[in-house]
Amino acid sequence: MFPITNDAVVLGLLAVTLAGIFYASSLPKFKKFFTFVPSLLLCYFIPAAFNSFGIVDGEASSLYFVASRYLLPASLVLLCLSIDLKGIYNLGPKALIMFFAATVGIVIGGPIALWIVGQINPEVFGGDSPEAMWRGLSTVAGSWIGGGANQAALKEISETMDKQFSIMLIVDVFVANLWMPFLLYGASRTKAIDKWLKADSSAVDALKERVEKYSESIARIPTFTDLMVVVGIAFGAVAISHIVADTASVGIHDWFSGILSTNPNSFVQYLSSLEKGFFWIVVMSTIIGVALSFTKAKNYEGAGASKVGSLFLYILVATIGMKMDVAALIANWGTYSSAIIIGLIWMLVHIIVLITVARLIKAPFFFVAVGSQANVGGAASAPIVASAFSPALAPVGILLAVLGYAVGTVAAIICMEWMHVIS
Repeated sequence: MFPITNDAVVLGLLAVTLAGIFYASSLPKFKKFFTFVPSLLLCYFIPAAFNSFGIVDGEASSLYFVASRYLLPASLVLLCLSIDLKGIYNLGPKALIMFFAATVGIVIGGPIALWIVGQINPEVFGGDSPEAMWRGLSTVAGSWIGGGANQAALKEISETMDKQFSIMLIVDVFVANLWMPFLLYGASRTKAIDKWLKADSSAVDALKERVEKYSESIARIPTFTDLMVVVGIAFGAVAISHIVADTASVGIHDWFSGILSTNPNSFVQYLSSLEKGFFWIVVMSTIIGVALSFTKAKNYEGAGASKVGSLFLYILVATIGMKMDVAALIANWGTYSSAIIIGLIWMLVHIIVLITVARLIKAPFFFVAVGSQANVGGAASAPIVASAFSPALAPVGILLAVLGYAVGTVAAIICMEWMHVIS
């Protein structure tokens, strides 16, 4: 019977789980429990438990692919409908500073972690050998700064072997997914953390209030027609995004191939993210959502557009959680131990850099969390973390995640070369 391999059954299980979590959170007797354990955290960990205990097979399921390619761009469009670009601009430079602090933390964290573990176990260095650890770790850097497209680019640039790449995928998913729950929990304690950081969160609060007041001013009981229009806007934009992605990725691939055939060392080899369809899906859905925020379509926020977008995001959260398998990691600890330890130290350096910079510039925890997740998690999870503070703030996570795709490959190459030197 187990694991469940029928995705229709898995989807039903996830849907019932999400419904149960939110129903329980609405009951007075569970109020104290959900004060300490945010709903979003359970939406992530319970599906992770299903996978870890063998109830479902997260790797065999296609639900994450469907959620990330269809529901994610749809949610990006709907969450951007009520975007307040002026309000985001008024957030000031701290959002960008924290984003780049997160990037720097990853760029220096990899070499530092590799050097520390290398003092105990010199075998992790490997010099220029095809199996040298730095090659595989460079793909983690690509993923943590940008996303899957950047990770694939670094696999080719570093000439990482397939066997090693599979281990690095586990390091990537496990360590990144271990960090995300802390950010989600922190979102429920943001006032206390901001006080410790001595941060002025007035600009974030002002943006949140302005968007929420606008939503309240146009709020209405949605009709069936309203909901159909919301769904039409969302998936119409998804269709356009996929059309552009298919066309752009092929065209740019051919263009890059022509340049590299005559000049193999051309700088375009570092822009391979532009060849990946997912990059263009995220970019186009964000552009369409922002463009629609200047039209009458913005009024559909009053009919619950962001709520529908949030619903799609929570399904995505559940499918992300379903990919985490703690049991398999423990069972194969000997195989992955050095790489996992490097990954954990790496993430610790990233966190230390973030907290240090946040204390220095007195940045709100919101910027710390979203800046980190825009790097480590990318477009799939940055808006999730942002919306944990408020659905009104999700567009900030989206825009920073797109920036992560843009700088991911180049920054990861810098990290790779540094690790290569150390090895």
